Amino acid sequence: MVPALVSLCARVVVSDHSSSPRWISCLPRELYTPLLEAAVSDCRPLAVGELVQRWPERTLQVGPGPRGRAWPDRLCIQALLNGVTRGISNQSCALKILDLCGLQSPSKAQIDRGDLMGGWSLTVAVCSMVIQASAGMKERKRFSALKREKDVKRERGRWQMSINQDPGNASTDGSGFFGTDRIGLSGRLSQEDLVKGVRRRMEMERKRESTLADVAGSRRDNEETDPDRDVLMHVIVDLFANSRSFGRIHIALTTLGPLKLHCRYLRVEDLTMPKLRTLLSLLPHQSLLGFDIRYTSLGAAGFIELLPLLSTFPALHSLQLHYCNLDIRRDYFVEDDELRTMSQGLARLQKLKRLSVTALHMPGQLRAFLSSLPQPLETLEISSSRLRSEDFAYLSRSHHASSLQQLDLSSNRLDNSILPSLRHLLYQASSSLQDLCLCACGLTDNGLGLLQPSLQCCRALKSLALASNLLSMAGILDLVRTAVRMPSLRRLLYPMPVESSDEDLDCPLLESTITIQLNRILLDSGRSNMLLTSELDTFDENILD
Repeated sequence: MVPALVSLCARVVVSDHSSSPRWISCLPRELYTPLLEAAVSDCRPLAVGELVQRWPERTLQVGPGPRGRAWPDRLCIQALLNGVTRGISNQSCALKILDLCGLQSPSKAQIDRGDLMGGWSLTVAVCSMVIQASAGMKERKRFSALKREKDVKRERGRWQMSINQDPGNASTDGSGFFGTDRIGLSGRLSQEDLVKGVRRRMEMERKRESTLADVAGSRRDNEETDPDRDVLMHVIVDLFANSRSFGRIHIALTTLGPLKLHCRYLRVEDLTMPKLRTLLSLLPHQSLLGFDIRYTSLGAAGFIELLPLLSTFPALHSLQLHYCNLDIRRDYFVEDDELRTMSQGLARLQKLKRLSVTALHMPGQLRAFLSSLPQPLETLEISSSRLRSEDFAYLSRSHHASSLQQLDLSSNRLDNSILPSLRHLLYQASSSLQDLCLCACGLTDNGLGLLQPSLQCCRALKSLALASNLLSMAGILDLVRTAVRMPSLRRLLYPMPVESSDEDLDCPLLESTITIQLNRILLDSGRSNMLLTSELDTFDENILD
């Protein structure tokens, strides 16, 4: 009740921006978070900017939170970034770490519902913020230097004016002033003493300038040895790099300034190998956790070249390769020594826990590809890869089998020669497997019937996807009856029955009939908390929540 009341009051406060000067100056630090959440949920970008530039905490995380928290729209994110830039020079802002991870990948349904930033737009906006902050710092330094130079010239002018107006008041002691012992009876200095005094003053000025030059030189040396010397805030974000955003990312990573960019997850699309090599060399090596490369003509040689670069990131635990032109068919594409080199490169990825591959054509070579990984995988996604029975036989007996939490084998045909190995794999992973995807695997009623005992043994299974398989209406009903007897299962993606392809049937009527029958099974079993759907978007959005 109390959090709900605080949230309601926060929405009322941020609704009127004209009143913000009254409450922003006396706001307790405990109320900044609910006010920021209210400003984001109600799309109040002006309030977002004012709160962020006065943020009282050391850390601010703006990524996706618990269910029900609003996803920031484009205006709120832009206001937040502008507030960060203004808050650098604000004495009341204590923000040192800004975490924007997770904002790169809203679901398609969320994007359709509002004006949300995609991965590319967010990357460009964050990099622009870093560059703008650096330019602002350089401008402030330039004005400070001009002001100091102006003050020095003003002091020199005053001193010279005082000498010209009354040379008898000058001195020639060690401090640059003339002592009274050199003054004659007339109270005036001789021409020789005056020249000596001026020379003494010029020598002192030269020594002072030399000292300042030495200090500036040592400062430059310190900046070269410590590039983070001027860093006031660390910005952690997921980056989306392609041919259009590469230049902006390159500038942001090489620019020294008050904001330092860290990448948690890097997604790359359509980049050449030289640009990819340059990008990886610029990233802070301790922060990168995941690398996702898509739609890039990498090839086997490029993948072999990429692996040593990835091994320099000690915390890397996720590697995704989607449609990268990797065809590892041993008979005519890749020689034994290249396959061995690839295996050795994978062995250097000491922390790898997730491997996701699409269209990696390696029939019969899964053992050579996965056996060298030092740690057992928790997530394995191998879709559209033409796996053979020997690949499934290896996987079911590998050191990965008992640790798998997520397994995606979609678009690999599961015939009768493969099903025994798949059943053994499910038994091995029965205590850990939580998400299983077998979409478009050519499963029939008979094949699924052979797998159902193994599926029932998966005690931790929460999500099961079987779309685009060749199941009849009777097979789908049998599948749902099995699913409701699995207490941990919460989501089931079933295919449309093969009867729907009959032109004589009315598809909307058939879908309605299926929904009624499946809901009746759920009600009779008391499993109203289970999601049954044949729509992929609904299934994916539920998993995201």
